Amino acid sequence: MMLLDDSKIGDPLEMFRQWLKEAEASEPNDANAAALATSTPEGNPSVRMVLIKRVDDRGFCFFTNAESRKGRQLKSNSRAAICFHWKSLRRQVRVEGRVTEMEAADVDAYFHSRSRKSQISAAVSEQSRPLANRQTLEEKFRSFAEEHPGDVPRPPYWSGFFVYAERIEFWMNGPDRLHDRLLFTREHGGWSRIRLYP
Repeated sequence: MMLLDDSKIGDPLEMFRQWLKEAEASEPNDANAAALATSTPEGNPSVRMVLIKRVDDRGFCFFTNAESRKGRQLKSNSRAAICFHWKSLRRQVRVEGRVTEMEAADVDAYFHSRSRKSQISAAVSEQSRPLANRQTLEEKFRSFAEEHPGDVPRPPYWSGFFVYAERIEFWMNGPDRLHDRLLFTREHGGWSRIRLYP
């Protein structure tokens, strides 16, 4: 089983978009969910799931509380990796690269496109910090909602990040564990590609 005809693949970002579209039709939910791996400057890793909201020339975009564990790690070590796994298609995509923070205007636009309750949740969550009990969180939510009956102000610590792809690897399940792997590496403004053993 061949992944795709190598000679017809020029842009791995376009290939990713094609795979994501197919995943959106076959995955039960959140086809844009990916595992995001970050690490401290000393190299201590951590990983969690995030939703990739868009992919463009700037990179793979996600939003988060910049004061969370991942936010602090991204600011102290601006390299990260993400992995999409689409079980229904038996495919995965791995991305590695440097991380940049999004412009405030873009973050504002996305924040205010979310539901009101999602905006309030982002505003009241001290993400990754200890929480005494669930009741405390729910009370903060109710209180904030009452104090802000209109527009919800975006918290200054809620931000967006891009993972600028330097390496993109496509993996497809193959018979007899002869999986197909195709690695793209960004070089001199373009992309090189090689096949990898499974």
